[in-house]
Amino acid sequence: MASQVLVAANRGPLSYALAADGTLSARRGGGGLVSGLSTALAEQPGALWICAALSDADREAVRRGVAEPGVRMLPIDPDVYDGAYNGIANSVLWFLHHHLYEIPREPVFDAEFRRRWDAYVTYNEAFAAACAEEAAEGAAVLIQDYHLALAPGMLRELRPDLRIGHFTHTPWASPEFLRMLPDDIRSQLVWGMLGADRLGFHTETWGMNFVSGVDGSGNGTAVAHFARGGNPSSVTHRKDTDGPGPLRETVVDTYPLGVDADELRGLAHRPEVDDKLAALRAEVGDLKTIVRVDRTELSKNILRGLLAYRELLISHPEWRERVVHLASAYPSRQDLTVYREYTESVRELAAAINTEFGTADWQPVLVSVEDDFARSLAAYRLADVALVNPVRDGMNLVAKEIPVVSEAGCVLVLSTGAGAYEELRADALTVNPYDVTATAEALHAALSMPAAERADRTKRLAVAATALPPTQWLTSQLDALRT
Repeated sequence: MASQVLVAANRGPLSYALAADGTLSARRGGGGLVSGLSTALAEQPGALWICAALSDADREAVRRGVAEPGVRMLPIDPDVYDGAYNGIANSVLWFLHHHLYEIPREPVFDAEFRRRWDAYVTYNEAFAAACAEEAAEGAAVLIQDYHLALAPGMLRELRPDLRIGHFTHTPWASPEFLRMLPDDIRSQLVWGMLGADRLGFHTETWGMNFVSGVDGSGNGTAVAHFARGGNPSSVTHRKDTDGPGPLRETVVDTYPLGVDADELRGLAHRPEVDDKLAALRAEVGDLKTIVRVDRTELSKNILRGLLAYRELLISHPEWRERVVHLASAYPSRQDLTVYREYTESVRELAAAINTEFGTADWQPVLVSVEDDFARSLAAYRLADVALVNPVRDGMNLVAKEIPVVSEAGCVLVLSTGAGAYEELRADALTVNPYDVTATAEALHAALSMPAAERADRTKRLAVAATALPPTQWLTSQLDALRT
């Protein structure tokens, strides 16, 4: 049966495991976004989630015709997937949108890049074809993230009757960075996005970056219309291949994803989290806690955060043996050399701080370089100070999650590079992510803040953090797409 509502995303709401005896079992995906999308789609009769088969077990499930209701997995060729996901999405588009390139050395757009880009095109074509096949007449299709930036334009050509939306969960590159791409590739990227009726971003800044970057994209006429103060911007456009006729319009709007307070608090008070919390309390005692929870992602700025903590202990020695830094750093993209090296640098710097300042009774940094969500939630509950200092981030939900879960109230030290900055800045202590000294002083101010002020700030942060929880976030985009 054709679907009236479809979501297309690289990752799906479930994954499969293959036992030694050949038995397949399905496991629901974790994370607030997957949970929120699943809940929202459950309220849409006949909705379908299209995703990639990410593992051998997923591909085996597709081969056997095993299917969960409301989910279609695409068996992308592993080499195509690797070229698209690792070769382009994570090694080019991620670095581009987060401004992570080491300019004297990167990027290099050579023949190997072109081969990987061909894989990215093939990957997007597979999603566009599946959406075109599954969608009912006039259906709403919500395409997710930078992995599928070309899919809106491809789908528009296959099914002009559809209402197509795209949401980017990362920042969008500034026009200066976007122009690093070869002209033809930049044109494909921009016109792929303009195939959508509506484009969504976490912040107005990221949306304005997209609108600013459409000029000079080639292959047609594109006129940007800027709006601020919560009003959507737009681009009117027509590709050369469309011939004479009216211009189309793509609306560019902001949907700042929040957290589901009830769900998050429920997760944070499960028995396994209680056990982790008891273990942390036994280890920490009555010390103040500075908490950060990140993937070891280059944009998260973990190293400068550790350097700021080190400077705090130097410039304010009164905090020695009175505070501990709980740093959860989940290994990320360890198949890429630069990420493996970054993860090791985090371990080495944390160990160096402990060697320099630690005593027989005090370890300044308790770092956990492993994927332990229960420990992270326990740290949320224990937090006196939350350190969220990315250089550039789409949203950074940790900045919203910790104030919702913290039991005694916490002070949020937040960098201007976080997508959450615009929403939370009024009640956070904000810092330049590159300024280690200012970050150290903000940590000192946070640790010194009176309990009543800390509690008041936390309450206001929690209200802002839950303003647009995942289900409402998706529903608001669907409603806008249908109007």
